[in-house]
Amino acid sequence: MTGPRRIVCLTEEPTEVLYALGGQERIVGISGFTVRPAAARREKPKVSAFTSAKIGEILALRPDFVIGFSDIQADIAAALIRHGIEVWISNHRSVDGILDYVLRLGALIGEAGKARDYADSLRANLDAVAEQAAHLPVRPKVYFEEWDEPLISGIQWVAELVRIAGGNDILPELAAEPLAKNRIMADGARVIARNPDIIFGSWCGKKFRPEKVAARPGWQGLSAVRDRQVFEIKSPIILQPGPAALTDGVNAMTAHIQAWSKA
Repeated sequence: MTGPRRIVCLTEEPTEVLYALGGQERIVGISGFTVRPAAARREKPKVSAFTSAKIGEILALRPDFVIGFSDIQADIAAALIRHGIEVWISNHRSVDGILDYVLRLGALIGEAGKARDYADSLRANLDAVAEQAAHLPVRPKVYFEEWDEPLISGIQWVAELVRIAGGNDILPELAAEPLAKNRIMADGARVIARNPDIIFGSWCGKKFRPEKVAARPGWQGLSAVRDRQVFEIKSPIILQPGPAALTDGVNAMTAHIQAWSKA
């Protein structure tokens, strides 16, 4: 076995990738938010949330590598680094970035060939989705909402997947912003002005409530609300920058977009 042998995953996507590559025996700790694969939640100790972690419990696991994501986990990473732990914080925000992440993680554990095959299979699913979308007579305007108080629109990989699935993201200028704070909208005026045909919501950490969206001032006249095209996409399959978004996440959006086109 080459590469790290005792890995702690602070988010779900490295866990899903490592299981897919047959590297699950290397994982000694995972995020408490991990739901994919289901086996990981049963088999591995949970030692972190997203913005916090049980540093003592992580150290007790004697990891030789810890994997996290984004500046939001910078404090966790710093604490572990001060204890001499090697930490990799990825910061990918696009579909291509997710695919490259799979390749890099595979290389780190000495499974570059398996990672290449896995990335190719993920790309093949996206290509199949895009081919199906190419036959749509009309592309719906889509608004993706990541949070409701305040309103936060979808991140880059989500907007890209909307387009792959056959929709047109109504807020491309915000999707290009990597930080959530830069995707906050003071009110819903921009959404109302662009009148989406479909609204997807994924409120990380709480259930999406279509009826609350419909009750917002001025939103009753939106095409999506009028035609009851307001749907939840579960957070674990779309807001993690990993394989889930490229499979179940994009497939869920595709199903709604295809149904809209046939209505």
